[in-house]
Amino acid sequence: MDRTRPLTLLLAGVLAAGGLVALTPLAQAADTELARNGGFESGLDGWSCTAGSGAVVSSPVHGGTKALQATPAGSDNAKCSQTVTVKPNSSYTLSGWVRGSYVYLGASGTGTTDATAWTQSAPDWQRLTTTFTTGASTNSVTLSTHGWYGTGAYLADDLSLIGPGGDPVQIPATPTGLTAGSATSSSITLGWPAVPGATSYKLYKDGAALGTATGTSYTATGLAAATAYSFQVSAVNSAGESAKSTAVTGTTTSGGGGNPGGQLPAHALVGYLHASFANGSGYTRMADVPDSWDVINLAFGEPTSVTSGDIRFSLCPATACPTVESLADFKAAIKAKQAAGKKVLISIGGQNGQVQLSTTAARDTFVSSVSKIIDEYGLDGLDIDFEGHSLSLQTGDTDFRNPTSPVVVNLIAAVKTLKAKYGANFVLTMAPETFFVQLGYQYYGSGPWGGQDPRAGAYLPVIHALRDDLTLLHVQDYNSGSIMGLDNQYHSMGGADFHIAMTDMLLTGFPVAGNTDRVFPALRPDQVAIGLPASTQAGNGHTTPAEVNKALNCLTRKTDCGTYQTHGTWPALRGLMTWSINWDRYNQGEFSRNFDAYNWS
Repeated sequence: MDRTRPLTLLLAGVLAAGGLVALTPLAQAADTELARNGGFESGLDGWSCTAGSGAVVSSPVHGGTKALQATPAGSDNAKCSQTVTVKPNSSYTLSGWVRGSYVYLGASGTGTTDATAWTQSAPDWQRLTTTFTTGASTNSVTLSTHGWYGTGAYLADDLSLIGPGGDPVQIPATPTGLTAGSATSSSITLGWPAVPGATSYKLYKDGAALGTATGTSYTATGLAAATAYSFQVSAVNSAGESAKSTAVTGTTTSGGGGNPGGQLPAHALVGYLHASFANGSGYTRMADVPDSWDVINLAFGEPTSVTSGDIRFSLCPATACPTVESLADFKAAIKAKQAAGKKVLISIGGQNGQVQLSTTAARDTFVSSVSKIIDEYGLDGLDIDFEGHSLSLQTGDTDFRNPTSPVVVNLIAAVKTLKAKYGANFVLTMAPETFFVQLGYQYYGSGPWGGQDPRAGAYLPVIHALRDDLTLLHVQDYNSGSIMGLDNQYHSMGGADFHIAMTDMLLTGFPVAGNTDRVFPALRPDQVAIGLPASTQAGNGHTTPAEVNKALNCLTRKTDCGTYQTHGTWPALRGLMTWSINWDRYNQGEFSRNFDAYNWS
């Protein structure tokens, strides 16, 4: 949240320029050609292209009479691939001719370091070449070529893999011993013994595809409370997929099913109170916060340094806020709000409060210092408002379900510790920017090839890991660049359309970075509120009350939807969040009065 002026996040710069991998020596004469139909003379035989993005054309071509043309669209990068058999501990040379912008050629599953070559711009045919060595147990690799999101069509021709051929790969055996282990109100953990020769596993829920795992465990999420599900698993390699295992039944628990963190109204209003600083909105005493506000977030707790994890909070000094109340009056007013059924939280971060829990020491300090604030002021919980460079993903951290970046892993662990300490009534909310959540539909971290902004989608692993503890997620639908929705169209802030599209993503779920094997599961509607600025002075993207109501009508009744069609109707949508209580009072309470007057039934 910006204290003094709007901070518009620009989405430019997610791609970085690079160069071609240096040409490598030719393979030995004893090696053979392993790529099937590398010249595309037999159409797409042997190749699989995502989302129907690939086609064979007769002009322009590099050799023969045909070439591949593939067109990226939306969150699809037009990847075309084939799997070939190879020998372990052997050297291979991959090459091909390409035309277009940002064209990639690579080999994955090598058992060592995956090979890539790419060009930023090839207005005419250009040769890409790279080499790799297979691992000690590698029997197959996947060759692929693809373009980049938002760019035009690319061409590829005469793709070649030279090296010793491998023995034919056999379809793996059917997995046995599938078990349904630990369960929560919305997740069940599955496990099974490894199958020799399997490179991955496919999971099924009630007969429908659920997801893919490379290891021998998987956590099914986004499930309904107190519900039984049937699960199966199959083993996969380059030769194909095994039969499905015998089905097992897992049942979610009923605990926490719907409202972790205690009771909130069915439709709640959340606001930030400028308690520790002054700006042009004026100071509002805790006792003077109108009754409209159901959740009051104290802005802000901030670290003593970016990496210390030591969070401090104090009231705005009288020199900056002449009308500030005494500490005793502030604490007494918090108790009075709580007695009236309101929740009061400490919000950590904001625009100026960068928090990077890069070490376990910082993690532990964060827990102890936040606990001290909660205990001193008698608060109900925690709001995570990490912005700027607080969260980012290290290169190679590509799966939101299994994060490895220390700042992410340590934050998750710290919040889980706080939740365990304070119990079921602990209120946990989050206020990420769209860059860190919905942008993950297109981009996640630095990307498989590097060069993207490592902060893209970086909140997703935090939200996912804490979804069973999460009371409310209210993404900031403001100070944002245009974001692509599930309709693969870009949406801009300021009107109902933006809030509808952004909220629909949270309530529907979406493939992260376009990977359909890594789907961020939908949140429950009672866990989601829409974040908006309370006035034109509060931030870019102010939305008029009439447009706010259109967004609510569309999401809860499927009326007033405009051109965007939602993937469901959610009358249990929790409500609205705003920056801020102070700015709303400055604007004669327009935001809160509109919320109070809205007919949710």
